[in-house]
Amino acid sequence: MTKNIDLSAQELAAQKSNKKVIKSSWLRIFLAIDEQKFFINLAQTPTGILIMALVAMAATIPHLGYLYSASAILGAMLAVTFPKVRDLILFVTTWVIALFAIGLGDVDTLENIELVLQQENITNISPVVLSIGFLLIFFVLASAVLYQVRYFPKSFLAQHPMISVLSLEILLCGFGSFDLLHGASRVFLWSAIFVLTPYIWFLPYAINDQRGKNYPSYLLQMSTLRPFWSPTYLPFGKGATFLQKHLSKNATDLAVTQLKAIKLLIWANILFSFNYFLNWVFIEHLGIPIVPKVIDSFLMEKSLPLLTSWLAILLSTASYSLNIAFWIGIFVGIARLAGYRLPRGCWRPLESQNLMEYFNRFQYYFKELLVDFFFIPTFFKYFRNHPRLRMFFATFMAAGVGNGLWHFFRDIDLIATQGPINAFGTFASYIFYCIILATFVGISQVRVSMGIRPSSTKLGRIYSFILVWSFVTCMHVFSVDSINHSLGDRLLFLQSLFGVN
Repeated sequence: MTKNIDLSAQELAAQKSNKKVIKSSWLRIFLAIDEQKFFINLAQTPTGILIMALVAMAATIPHLGYLYSASAILGAMLAVTFPKVRDLILFVTTWVIALFAIGLGDVDTLENIELVLQQENITNISPVVLSIGFLLIFFVLASAVLYQVRYFPKSFLAQHPMISVLSLEILLCGFGSFDLLHGASRVFLWSAIFVLTPYIWFLPYAINDQRGKNYPSYLLQMSTLRPFWSPTYLPFGKGATFLQKHLSKNATDLAVTQLKAIKLLIWANILFSFNYFLNWVFIEHLGIPIVPKVIDSFLMEKSLPLLTSWLAILLSTASYSLNIAFWIGIFVGIARLAGYRLPRGCWRPLESQNLMEYFNRFQYYFKELLVDFFFIPTFFKYFRNHPRLRMFFATFMAAGVGNGLWHFFRDIDLIATQGPINAFGTFASYIFYCIILATFVGISQVRVSMGIRPSSTKLGRIYSFILVWSFVTCMHVFSVDSINHSLGDRLLFLQSLFGVN
């Protein structure tokens, strides 16, 4: 969780890979296209650029759609082709795609607004108009915030961006849950909240970037507010300063970065295909049910055989892990096409030897978000005279509190439709998951800081694999589809998997 291990696993592996002797087999040649002079030179020609763009389109269209893929790939290629106006191209691509996504109904913001409109029985207001209107308002306010922070770097907002943004979110959600608001006023408020929510995890990075002496340009800053390669609630690439550090330095470096992008996009599709194959074999042909149905059968006292239940849990864990690695590969791949040699994001999680390492490897950018805005502020403020407690508490705040808040606000529609108390109740299972995960990750972090590490022997690595992934699989019971079964039901179901009734 600490900053000194952020990229070590990935950078060391990359350095070792670059030093390997390239063998003559066709498989090795394909896998090492970013190391071959022929491919590096080809990638710098118009023909090579066209080929990479077409391959990237083919790799992303099935998952992102024609318009989104075409816009994102075109924006990335134009940004590297015309470096003098790179920031302008990134800016235009990001915000045009944001508007296109709303207009085409490809964002959950519209679905959430429609739910509130239905609650208030309002049919004469367009959710598209509301979403675009509040997006433009957010754009103006975000610009004002960045300028304010630049001129007042010691203000509370500048010093505590995440606390400020989350406090605003909580305040708005609380006010929107009062019975004082009805009809159009309630719709307007929740529409503003729905538009703001995806950006609350991007804006703090932009605010932090303003505090340095050599802050990035305004266009680049606004481009990193949910950039076109990161259409989720999670910043892939963090802020503008981080992106600038990972920007390709010259033509050769750019060619290598884009070839790595192509490899990653292809690899992501391989993972997607393998995940599809697993589900096709086990669910469609062998009849292994999904986990919610297994829990339903248990609650109706029609428990499935233990082997079937365990297969369902193992399949769900594997499918979830493959899905995470697939989407991270797609998003990071597009960013690399734009010239940013970003870390992969999901780096060989099966090789994790402890839970702390798993947390670092499985979702690098999610971990980075939690480290930057929950771990570090806590670590430098609390329990300075108690190093082990200090490390554990900071880790707990990141893996527990930060993790829970991110997922809670991701399902913000539940707060609007069910109220904060009921929404919090449906979230109990995931809260339990966060507490247990944070506790054991914290213990793992403390053990590593004390110099206690697992054995590096083959037998030791096998033992570590079994230990880590057994924990991950068991905890998956509490995270998968977590709002549809109570915590008590899931605890009883987990007990039943071990023969305890």
